[in-house]
Amino acid sequence: MTGEQLQGAFESEKLRACAEQALARVAEPVQNVARIERGNRKQTAIARFADHDPVVVQLCTEQTWLRSEATLLAQIQDRTTVPVPPVLASGTHDGVAYMLTAYVPGEDLHTRFTGLPAATQQALVRRFGSYLAQLHDQFSFESYGTLVVTGEGLAAQRPDWGTWLREYGRRVVSRLPPAFEPIRTECRELYADPPTDATPTARLYPWDFRPGNALIADDDVAAILDWEAPLAAPASLSVAKAEYLVADWYVADPELLREAFRSGYDSVRPYPSIPTTHRVAAIADTAVDSSGAVTNPGYPELGREAAVAFHREALEAATEA
Repeated sequence: MTGEQLQGAFESEKLRACAEQALARVAEPVQNVARIERGNRKQTAIARFADHDPVVVQLCTEQTWLRSEATLLAQIQDRTTVPVPPVLASGTHDGVAYMLTAYVPGEDLHTRFTGLPAATQQALVRRFGSYLAQLHDQFSFESYGTLVVTGEGLAAQRPDWGTWLREYGRRVVSRLPPAFEPIRTECRELYADPPTDATPTARLYPWDFRPGNALIADDDVAAILDWEAPLAAPASLSVAKAEYLVADWYVADPELLREAFRSGYDSVRPYPSIPTTHRVAAIADTAVDSSGAVTNPGYPELGREAAVAFHREALEAATEA
């Protein structure tokens, strides 16, 4: 492999050196490497070979995130039927983490979803519900918050449920821009006092579990991608966020998709009740991305003003429920 093959795929010499080290794990010469946009913290490219299936190479200078993603992907594949790319290799080189996964062909479900027949949409959303239920059934934790690798598994570090929920709720609501007033202030008040409900079991919270991170082939989910920075939280919190992203995001009347999502979940385990504080936090966390920009629901995507109205109406409905 030459440096020229990696020049357009990765931004720095340090990243290119790590990519070269990672791709050396494949006993075939690389023909070309093409960068793709995937994930917030990592750089991703597809490497193609003459006599080997393509592989996806992902690099991250924050080693914690890619290590946790590689560990989680292997465990998901081992414990569930959730379609994820198989991990071929992972490690570090000169302070940069790398992960090689199999390349899964398919189309971006985000761009395809609104053009699909209603029955196909409902079938796909039902899949998402059952997949999330499998993850909740198979992954439980003793604490809350960011999951990190400990030994051969994953663990969170925040045992105090009430403190974690208040901090999480306040943080995601505070990120809403001024255009969300007065509902922003009203939502923030929900987290002024500790929760009164019993301490819930922490389950896997894949916070970016959505069609935009899924590939579709033959009208079915081929793979769900981007498992970086997973969290441990109550099932109700991740259910609320996934329902918003999967059922509410793309259609004017989401009730049938909500029913499909819930029936898919119920086919594996009982659908949880969702407290107001959990639903509001899930919507607020979805409304603004990691750079502070308001997210754009739908496809074609809504403009900023319509997107703010979409999220604001969802928050108002959640607080009134």
